[in-house]
Amino acid sequence: MSREVVDFGLTLKEKEYLHDLVVAVIKARLAGGEASEDVPDSAVLREKRGAFVTLKKNGELRGCIGYIEAYKPLYQTIREMALAAAFNDPRFPELGVREWPEIEVELSVLTPLREIDDPDIVEVGKHGLLIRHANSSGILLPQVAVEYGWSREEFLAHTCNKAGLAADCWRRSGTRLYIFSADIF
Repeated sequence: MSREVVDFGLTLKEKEYLHDLVVAVIKARLAGGEASEDVPDSAVLREKRGAFVTLKKNGELRGCIGYIEAYKPLYQTIREMALAAAFNDPRFPELGVREWPEIEVELSVLTPLREIDDPDIVEVGKHGLLIRHANSSGILLPQVAVEYGWSREEFLAHTCNKAGLAADCWRRSGTRLYIFSADIF
């Protein structure tokens, strides 16, 4: 079975730009202001891309929000999701000034979604999952299954649970499975 090679097209300099952007917008908000809204020179950073910003404190999740699909230019998505992860993730209180020095930033830039019919296609560590059934949906990034040591079936089950569905929902008729990859840095 051949593995597809995904070229995300991001240089080290562009990755650093995005990381620095997250830091700048969060620090500015913590100081009561707003970071400047410069448009980057990079055409790649201006492409519409899906992305997530994950914040961790002492290795534990502290906020994670993103767009699964490409709605806005990448730099704008990262800017907005940085603020959302820090101040609007409903699972956590707003990030505080005292916490900031302990925060680690992780970015995930996504490939477009690809609907699949066969769950055996899912590769733990390579693919993220989006599961939709009726009016419910759940998403987990590729790194989540690796961090928890899940098998493919556990990954599918936890993604169903994230959607508020039964763990075996991925096996049911009417459930739609999507995979994607991510450049995680």
